[in-house]
Amino acid sequence: MTETVESTRATTDAFEIHRERRPRHIAVIMDGNGRWAQQRNLPRIEGHRRGVASVRTTVEESARLGIEQLTLYCLSSENWKRPRHELDFLMHLLEQYLIEERTAIMRNNLVVDIIGRRDGIPDRVQEEMDKTIGMSAGNTGTRLCLAINYGGRAEMVDAVQRIARLVAHGELSPDEITEACIARHLYTAGMPDPDLVIRTAGEMRVSNFLLWQISYAEFWVTDRCWPEFRAEDLHQAIRDFAARDRRFGGLHPIEEEL
Repeated sequence: MTETVESTRATTDAFEIHRERRPRHIAVIMDGNGRWAQQRNLPRIEGHRRGVASVRTTVEESARLGIEQLTLYCLSSENWKRPRHELDFLMHLLEQYLIEERTAIMRNNLVVDIIGRRDGIPDRVQEEMDKTIGMSAGNTGTRLCLAINYGGRAEMVDAVQRIARLVAHGELSPDEITEACIARHLYTAGMPDPDLVIRTAGEMRVSNFLLWQISYAEFWVTDRCWPEFRAEDLHQAIRDFAARDRRFGGLHPIEEEL
């Protein structure tokens, strides 16, 4: 009973935050799946399996709160160093998620995007990625962006190479390479930059995630591992974000008067 009351209160509190004070774009580094499993003497893959429930909760709650975009760090380009059996299981989970969540994606009016390189991702998984992207393209709700085989430095390299080819072909002059130009050539072209970055498992690093885009993002870290992350944690992150004074290098009006 207490948990139900607290959950209801947290949901109410989140809705009481004026929409202008809520983040437009939340990005999440979903850390601690393996650690959660090992703490319980379970195989690491069980942590990944349990983490899918947290993904579902976070996605549906973000859609319900009207968050414009939610980006989830599903697989980093560095994760390929993990054991083969774990990677195979992650690919299986991803394929399964893309298939099984389609009904929920349509019910929640989600638009699915995927960023990252496709090298190394099995063809069957890529096919399901494309099916889900195409199926949801006409939706108008929260954009669910999955970062798969993603690395922030790799994204910048790919953007620079695309820009360099334009310059080499005479389609772009060096003087036209501005911040806006670079942003247009990133994987996230057309998406708003994250306002809030959530990281689980208590780690205090960005792990090569959206390095360009999070320049002015607010960070919120919880000691909870990803399989433990609940809607109440999302609400708390949003409340803390709404209470912060975002200055973007400027001064608060009161300080300007001093």
